[in-house]
Amino acid sequence: MENARRYSVTVIIPTYNEEGSLEELYRRLTTMLEESASAHELLFIDDGSTDSSLQIIRKLRENDRRVKIISFSRNYGKSPALDEGFKAAKGEIVVTIDADLQDNPGEIPAMIAKLDEGYDLVSGWKRDRKDPITKTWPSKLFNFVTSAASGIKLHDFNCGLKAYRRDVVKRIRVYGELHRFIPVLAGWEGFRIGEMKVSHFERKYGRSKYGASRLLNGMFDLMTVMFITRRSTTPLHFFGRIAFFFFAAGGLINLYFFMQWIMGEGLHVRPLMVLGLIMIVIAIQIGSIGLLAEMFSSSLERTFSFREYEIDDQ
Repeated sequence: MENARRYSVTVIIPTYNEEGSLEELYRRLTTMLEESASAHELLFIDDGSTDSSLQIIRKLRENDRRVKIISFSRNYGKSPALDEGFKAAKGEIVVTIDADLQDNPGEIPAMIAKLDEGYDLVSGWKRDRKDPITKTWPSKLFNFVTSAASGIKLHDFNCGLKAYRRDVVKRIRVYGELHRFIPVLAGWEGFRIGEMKVSHFERKYGRSKYGASRLLNGMFDLMTVMFITRRSTTPLHFFGRIAFFFFAAGGLINLYFFMQWIMGEGLHVRPLMVLGLIMIVIAIQIGSIGLLAEMFSSSLERTFSFREYEIDDQ
């Protein structure tokens, strides 16, 4: 970042059973940030670790007050960890990095410099990924489908190394397992998305936290994201339009038979008549779903975080 503006930086580090890598990660991050940032904080989100990860982070905190800790009472997952980190971040630039040392902290200054090219979010691209084929090929499929469906042209949506302007993390909400789709959520909000090739290393400590169900869950989550970002109306409007189509079609069918009855023809149960009645029932059910979704969406905005955690940022 020589000859470039120096920002205050918050680095968010979701942590779950990474006791072997934390001290080395802290040293590398601190060395880099002291040279490139005007001020910095390291925000560790301990996601209910069952090893000594939390104890190690607290020891780091004792020696360096720039280390901040949010500790969950149990394992909630990466998305809730990032969401709480985004809420607590104070830096002008916010960086996320996994705690497993597979990403290189030394590339953070280049990612921040790329933000100055006019981007609001810069996502890493692990082009030469050091993972087994059982992880790389499903990931390539997932990235291809996500890029095609969302219109966001990235090669690696789920890279843990990302740099954001503060406005981005304060605007978006991440829950469930939607951390994979942060660029999609940010893009829908109108932020400019960039990408940068980053190096990737084999895991030195611990083991991967992701199983075979990750790809399937990712596809379901993609459907969720496409719904909440592509619709321009409320849930009731979305489901209401579908309900109206079924109700109108069913109503026209039954109107036809009603007019025949008015004209003196006898009514007999016919398959088309039954279809019309079924379509009206379906319309009522879909409309009810839309109403429930609208009520849930409204109440969600008033609901506080359900997670139990302690925070040490004094």
